[in-house]
Amino acid sequence: MTPGEIGDSVQIKEEGNKHSQAGEIDQASDCYTKAIKTCKIEDKKALAVIYRNRSACFLKKENYSNAASDATKAIDVDAADIKALYRRCQALEKLGKLDMAFKDVQRCATIEPKNKTFLKTLRRLGAEIQQKLKTTFSTDSRVQNMFDILFSDESDKEKGEKAANNLIVLAREDAGAERIFENNGVPLLVQLIDTGKSEMILAAVRTLSGMCTGHRARATAIIHMVGISKLCSIMAVDNEEIALATANLFQCVYDSLTGGDQRNYGKEEALVLDSSRDLKDILLALLEMTASKKVSGHGRDQALNLLTRNVPRKDKKDTDHSKCLFTIDHGLKKILKVCGQVPDLPDQLQLTENTQLIASVLLNKLYDDLRCDPERDNFRDICDEYIRSKFDPNDMDKNIHAINTLSGILQGPFDVGNILAGRQGVMEMMVALCGSEREVDQLVAVEALIHASTKTSKASFFISNGVTLLKEMYKKTKNEKIKIRALVGLCKLGSAGGDDYSMRQFAEGSTEKLAKQCRKWLCNPTLDVRTRKWAIEGLAYLTNDADVKDDFVEDEAALRAMFELAKSKDKTILYAVACTLVNCTNSYDKKEIIPEMVQLAKFSKQRVPEQHPKDKKDFIERRVKRLLKAGVTSALAVMVKADNSILTDQTKEMLSRVFLALANDVKDRGTIVAQGGGKALIPLALEGTDKGKVKASHALAKIAAVSNPEIAFPGERIYEVVRPLVSLLNTERDGMENFEALLGLTNLAALNDKLRVKILKEKALPEIENYMFEEHDQIRQAATGCMCNLVCCKDVQDRYLQDGNDKLKLLILLCGEDDEQLQRAASGALAMLTAAQKKLAIKMTKVTGQWLEILQRLCIHDNPEIQHRGLVTVCNMLDADEQLAKKLIESELLEILTYVAKLEDNPKKQDAINAARACLFTAMDQGLVKPFSN
Repeated sequence: MTPGEIGDSVQIKEEGNKHSQAGEIDQASDCYTKAIKTCKIEDKKALAVIYRNRSACFLKKENYSNAASDATKAIDVDAADIKALYRRCQALEKLGKLDMAFKDVQRCATIEPKNKTFLKTLRRLGAEIQQKLKTTFSTDSRVQNMFDILFSDESDKEKGEKAANNLIVLAREDAGAERIFENNGVPLLVQLIDTGKSEMILAAVRTLSGMCTGHRARATAIIHMVGISKLCSIMAVDNEEIALATANLFQCVYDSLTGGDQRNYGKEEALVLDSSRDLKDILLALLEMTASKKVSGHGRDQALNLLTRNVPRKDKKDTDHSKCLFTIDHGLKKILKVCGQVPDLPDQLQLTENTQLIASVLLNKLYDDLRCDPERDNFRDICDEYIRSKFDPNDMDKNIHAINTLSGILQGPFDVGNILAGRQGVMEMMVALCGSEREVDQLVAVEALIHASTKTSKASFFISNGVTLLKEMYKKTKNEKIKIRALVGLCKLGSAGGDDYSMRQFAEGSTEKLAKQCRKWLCNPTLDVRTRKWAIEGLAYLTNDADVKDDFVEDEAALRAMFELAKSKDKTILYAVACTLVNCTNSYDKKEIIPEMVQLAKFSKQRVPEQHPKDKKDFIERRVKRLLKAGVTSALAVMVKADNSILTDQTKEMLSRVFLALANDVKDRGTIVAQGGGKALIPLALEGTDKGKVKASHALAKIAAVSNPEIAFPGERIYEVVRPLVSLLNTERDGMENFEALLGLTNLAALNDKLRVKILKEKALPEIENYMFEEHDQIRQAATGCMCNLVCCKDVQDRYLQDGNDKLKLLILLCGEDDEQLQRAASGALAMLTAAQKKLAIKMTKVTGQWLEILQRLCIHDNPEIQHRGLVTVCNMLDADEQLAKKLIESELLEILTYVAKLEDNPKKQDAINAARACLFTAMDQGLVKPFSN
């Protein structure tokens, strides 16, 4: 570039400045553009000035993007160019980038702190940013933004997922749910569902669930706006996650309509609370789904689950069971149709591995919910009529549908199925099907025979007639599927004597051979899951024999194969696995054998139950170790998570029994915690049979007694452990349950005040106080130790302050006992109480005349820990009241304090020595003793 050209650029710039001053913005901008082109690149400062000037032109022309760009080029040359900074600030503000504009004017104000324009702009932008934040984060704006993102074709997947999750979270808050509802949210959510995209459907359904939860008016409106049929069609899709989410939505609606909403609706209450019609429509829609060909297996499972959860009475004391009677009248035949489906035949309903068992469980719950014989007769008659209507000598498919329906009933209300199995022609049909050449006929017949012989007390006909039939099938068939089922039938009949060694049905060694074959099938990965499941069914019966269970636990490959199957999607296997584990751990109820009664039975020539040598304690302990090594705890943890319709109360009880057996040895409890056993036990302790809850609670107590509760029960789960432990503190429970529950509560009470308050809310304090009077030394120690940790809580301290009770007296007297563990706990509680409440230090002297003697004994105790606690109590009393302090110093305590305080420093006794010195310093401060030289 020539000198003339350099001069041209300066001249052109000056010309631009004149146009700018005259208000000729276009001409000025053109001049600056020419100047930039002619200016020497190395002359950065001159170039920066031209860019800055052109930026001002762009601002006036409202071309804010170019204005910001030119200003940035000027700032790149000189970061402190205040004019360029302010012009970029103005441009960015107009572009809506307030946060960036704020930073620029902030730099301007830093450079020229007294410039009023900069300060004014700084304040204005700060206020605008705050207002924008409020608007951005206001609920209405958030809702609209989320829907905009979800409906946008341009938004990326991650942004869409975040918007969907935010919408779900917002719907769980009452205020958020109301804003979604009032801002046309329901129609928009229906639009999301209509997109057909799985992630959109899930987001919409889960948002609707949040909106319905605990709000009857919204739930009613949503049901009407979306439509029950629409929700059923969503649940019917072949997508497990969507079916589950929709079932949860139905449950939220049902709960809200049946009393989950405690709001007061005032004058509108009569309109809002009349939900009977909606509930009836939901019930009819679910019943229709159970037998519809348009419904997927997952959808059918969820419809049956909802019926199982909501139709039977929660409390048998409730006399209203109209829902059950309505379901039987309008849907029993539909449920029976599900039970009768044979997946191997064409034109069947879509099913999952679990569908038919869920249907059987529902039948059982409906039958149990009936209140009188005529209602039960009606139930049985409908089942009988349905099965008979399917018998057809010319149509074998209809016949196996009838027999399969009977199998379903036998797995549910067994008594009904047992009566129907005895009807004329039923057993003959089973025999005929066993002899059929079709595989499917034989499979259905054998399974029906197996289910018909479930209860050994009613299996006499099958023991005498069925064994021969099953043996023939087992020997002749080459089909592995039939062979394994025939073997399970033999296993079942062969175990009729339970664990009674004297009641073996088969010859010596036969049971072991059957079990060996079952283990072989179980470990064969080429067989399908359904077939291998039957191998576990066989072992569930055969492991009543101690030889079989001992061989089984030694076969680690078979154990691991069973545990892997227990973790599979086919949850129909859970009961058989639970039975097998109960047998292997001998955790079933055992009748106590009284020697005198045995002698009497022998004398009268009655049969005497015999224990197998391998059912003795050392064999059981060895089997438990083998199970733990093979990973039984992780399998149990997965099993516990199964849906409640599959995981019946009986199955839960068996899992609780197994957990208790596993936790028996202190050394194994760490392994159980590490594999998730602590967390898995909590739901078992809260739901199920009474006996099952007690067993699970006891297992929890064993773990809580020796483990760090924060590791064993992480997060909020730790608070759920309190109730099961407190449930063990009553006279109906045995001493070991009381003792270990108290130890567990002691550990929990040591952690934080929130847990201590939780223990009090569960009304454990009176029970703990009662156990402090217990004659059994260990229980009394544990109760006092628990109280020692609980006295940190102010509510407990207040109870000790109340007049008219002997709580404080008891603590003082327990300090005087000879049991060191008891003294340690009681003296600790006393030290903490007197430190927290000075009034209690004074009250000590009034509740018993022995207080001073017991206190002196604590202060000269051989155990440094107990001595320290005694001396701390003395220190607290000296500090509480002048008259009391004078009384203490005038007693022999002064001599004791002086002796201990003058001892040479000793790490083992240092706490006690320091406490004694603190006592003397307190006495000196009060003028009760004179300073001494040492």
